[in-house]
Amino acid sequence: MTNPDLPYTIAVWLIPLVIAIVFHEVAHGYVARIFGDHTAERLGRLTLNPIRHVDPIGTIVLPMILALAHAPIFGWAKPVPVDNRRLRNPRRDMMLVALAGPATNFVLATLTALSLGAFVGLAGGIPPEGAPHTVTGFVFDSLYSFLLINVFLGVFNLIPLPPFDGGHVVQGLLPRAAAIQYAKLARFGLPLLLILLFVLPMISPQADIIRRVIGPVANAVADVFLRIAQLGGA
Repeated sequence: MTNPDLPYTIAVWLIPLVIAIVFHEVAHGYVARIFGDHTAERLGRLTLNPIRHVDPIGTIVLPMILALAHAPIFGWAKPVPVDNRRLRNPRRDMMLVALAGPATNFVLATLTALSLGAFVGLAGGIPPEGAPHTVTGFVFDSLYSFLLINVFLGVFNLIPLPPFDGGHVVQGLLPRAAAIQYAKLARFGLPLLLILLFVLPMISPQADIIRRVIGPVANAVADVFLRIAQLGGA
């Protein structure tokens, strides 16, 4: 039996997620180009065309599983290639390249919050929860989910471990010898992600880093943007 809400879930969660991820990755490539590395541009990755960025598992399958499980929605795209040897100041510039992704998500969250506030003001209030899927409800849900997705992506990618963006920042701040050793953790990036997402929560709810640490931080940041939305609709 098909789930009648599945197409709606895809529309208001998966599509905004893909947009947020694409902007996140393209931001890395643009900032890398500013500092001298044209690798992403040469490979055709400085485009908002999602086909060039989509990772089947990280951009589609995992986010849909999380959405249907009512868990925090996030994912990843194919990383934009950056050759730090081509950067003018590799250690400093790589930190700025890494921060460009989360910063872009927070900028998108700000713009979305303002748009959400303006939309609610024009619509005469927030659509009732659980109401039939109207155009007004669809636009509100899409904007709201886009805001939450961008906040969560921004916060999640600041985890101070490689290969997350926060890991690149830590690597740039460490002494050179320590940074080389720290960078070696990147090879364990995917297993580490799976442990954070699935293994630790199965061992103990107290060890669920996403829900107990990342989630509360993301919620606190989202509250700030929702206040911006209220100001925008005032």
